[in-house]
Amino acid sequence: MLYRLSSLFDLLHHMWEHPRSERLQASVLICLFILGFLGIQLNRWGLLAFLPPDILTQVPLSHFQAVHLAFSMLLFLEVMGLIFAIPYSISRAIAKQLEILALILLRNAFKELTYFHDPMDFALDQVVVPRIVVSSVGALLVFCCLGIYSRMPRFHNSMPPQEVMRYVMWKKMLSLGLIVAVAYLVALKFISFLAVMFPEVTMLATLKAKETTPAFFENVYTILIFADILMVLVAQRFLPNFQALFRNSGYVIATLLMRISFAAPAYFDTIVGVIAAGYALLLTWAVSAMFQRNEGEKTSHSPPSG
Repeated sequence: MLYRLSSLFDLLHHMWEHPRSERLQASVLICLFILGFLGIQLNRWGLLAFLPPDILTQVPLSHFQAVHLAFSMLLFLEVMGLIFAIPYSISRAIAKQLEILALILLRNAFKELTYFHDPMDFALDQVVVPRIVVSSVGALLVFCCLGIYSRMPRFHNSMPPQEVMRYVMWKKMLSLGLIVAVAYLVALKFISFLAVMFPEVTMLATLKAKETTPAFFENVYTILIFADILMVLVAQRFLPNFQALFRNSGYVIATLLMRISFAAPAYFDTIVGVIAAGYALLLTWAVSAMFQRNEGEKTSHSPPSG
């Protein structure tokens, strides 16, 4: 069973990261931005008045909403990249989470642009400017943390090859579960969209009424918290040492802080996000330094050979 699921994950991973798939993803992003921009402009010209009111109210009037839409799609692609990175390295998965956090802060900055008047009037829009500055600076700080994190030494554990293979297989099963969970969340959003497009369909309206879940990315990070906790328990089976347990548990705290930042109000969301990035950075340094020191002590106290 493990081998079949592992092969399924490898197939999906190969398909997702194939150069042709990556070009298709980039093309979708471009088309989504252009179509969103054109739809907004047509709505501003009043050329979409023929649409039902329920649908017309879903079309924004600010061109910056097209940027927000494109960044949301880009974040979804990054989330999928995170899921596919989990089986290969926990440190790589944390790096992906930091990338997503930086993009979310940038998206928040672009989202604030939607509150600008058209044309811009600083006297009326000056309340929005500090939020844009804070989100942009926060994204830059997370990006800097990510750059430092990528250059830090990694914590390595020695396991027999057979145990390594089993450990990776368990992580691949977890990633498959996350793919199913994300597909479920996407299906909920699609049903909500169809319910707006076709309000006369009773079944769609009923399903939309039952949807009481938060926003998509907030849901994804909530699921990631539980997935990380399960990962800690699985790692304890294969890596029963204090350094690995502390590092993996600490990364769960970093993920939790990122999740809290999504629900926090303006300014606090950026502050908590930067703290999460700094915590992951400091945790990686501390565990790596302690592990190297312990290894050095073992080597210095070992009897000379031969």
